[in-house]
Amino acid sequence: MLKHCPALRFATGARRLVRHAVAGCPRDSTMFISIQDLELRELAFREEFRPGLIDLGPDLEQQVPLKAAGRAVLLEEQHGGRGRIQDIRLVGEYSTRIQTRCARCLEAVEHKLASEFDLLFRPQGVDYRADEVSISEAETEIGYYRGEGLQLEDVLKEQLLLAVPVKTLCREDCKGLCPTCGCNWNTEPCACAPPIADVRWAALEDFKKKLES
Repeated sequence: MLKHCPALRFATGARRLVRHAVAGCPRDSTMFISIQDLELRELAFREEFRPGLIDLGPDLEQQVPLKAAGRAVLLEEQHGGRGRIQDIRLVGEYSTRIQTRCARCLEAVEHKLASEFDLLFRPQGVDYRADEVSISEAETEIGYYRGEGLQLEDVLKEQLLLAVPVKTLCREDCKGLCPTCGCNWNTEPCACAPPIADVRWAALEDFKKKLES
């Protein structure tokens, strides 16, 4: 909830809710949240983005439509003696399913991602001072936009990338791949000779065994 502050207020104009897509119909184009539109009204959205529309990079694959719903509000903030600046507050939730690869055996691993977000975007280049904004950083995450607004897809992409674990394992005891023949040790053994241990790490291995015993 926004706290009262005379330096921060909703932009003037009718706060009419607008839906940009029909639920259940995946979007094939991007959605731009513009300052010009937000000056007239609060924008509500309920979107579905088909797999492949948002580029998640070579290591992630979207399996089902990305569903996102929420609202965007324009906030006017008194910025010292330099007049007002326009912030965008984006509040909503998303859900989808992402596939990545196990860090050891490279097998596919699926992640069900679903979360809420409460984000504040300020014009890029504006100096930030915590005492000028009535919304604390504990309540929102602060980012920056350039030009006349921001793409909803860019916001969702960042949220997805932050939600996926840095290191993914298919299971905790994954044995990985044979470095010689590439055999998946989780499914079958191989006839390759075991790797020769580096004597420089022997002391650390002994120390590790003592800690585990």
